[in-house]
Amino acid sequence: MADYNRYGGYSSYPSAPPATSSYGYSSAPSAPPAPHSSSSCPYGHGGGGYQSSTYPPPPQGYPMGGMGMGGFVAFPAGTHPEVERAFRAADRDGSGSIEERELQDALSSAYHRFSIRTVRLLIFLFNNPASHSPSRMGPAEFVSLWNCLGQWRGIFDRYDRDRSGKIDSDELREALRSLGYAVPPSVLELLISNYNNGSSRRGALDFDNFVECGMIVKGLTEKFKEKDTRYTGSATLSYDGFLSMVIPFIVP
Repeated sequence: MADYNRYGGYSSYPSAPPATSSYGYSSAPSAPPAPHSSSSCPYGHGGGGYQSSTYPPPPQGYPMGGMGMGGFVAFPAGTHPEVERAFRAADRDGSGSIEERELQDALSSAYHRFSIRTVRLLIFLFNNPASHSPSRMGPAEFVSLWNCLGQWRGIFDRYDRDRSGKIDSDELREALRSLGYAVPPSVLELLISNYNNGSSRRGALDFDNFVECGMIVKGLTEKFKEKDTRYTGSATLSYDGFLSMVIPFIVP
C-alpha cells in the first residue's frame, strides 16, 4: 500500500498505514520537522490554511466584512485586518472579487513578484469549483491563499540557507519533503530544468518558481489519489482522463 502521508495528503483522505512508497523515500527527512503539516493548507474553498508568518495571529470568532460596489464583502471570521486591507486595495472596482492582475499586485506587494502564470495556477487551485467566475477570486479564497503562502514563504526561507533568494535542487528536495512530498530525484531534475532553460545542473528556484512547482506536485498528487482509491501507488487512467488531469497544471 502506498504511503500517501508522505505526499501532503489532506485530512479528508483516510490515512494509509506506514509503508515504503514506490513514489518516494522510506527514510525520514534529515531536516528538522516543519512547523506545520501541509495537510492544514488545503486549496481555498472556505478560508482555511495557515496564519501568515508576516502578521501576528488574529483574534478568532468575529466576522469581518463591509460594503463593496458589488454588495457585502464577507471575510472569514478571524481574518487579520492587514489581509482584509490587502484584498480591498486590490479590489479597485469594489466588486467583491479580484481578477488575476489585481491578485498578482496584492500578492507581489507582500511576498514576492509572482509571474502571471503562477497567479493563474493559484486561481485555478484555490477558487471554489462552484464559482460562477472561475477567473476571479473572492475574499474567502484570497484569505486561504494568503495564509498558505505565508507558510510556504517560511519553508522557503528556512531552506534558503545561504539567503540567496533561491533554493537549489538539494534544498528543494528537503523543502518538498518538509511539506510531505518525497519527490524522486528524476522528478526533481525535471522541476529544476523547467525553470533553468532545460538544464538540471546548478539550477535554482526563486519563491515564485518554488510555489508553482510545489503546487503542481501537490495538485497532481491529489488528482492521482482520486484515481488510486485503494492507495496502491498505481492507477488506470484513460487517455482523456490523463489529459484532463495534467493539462490544467501545465497550461494555466
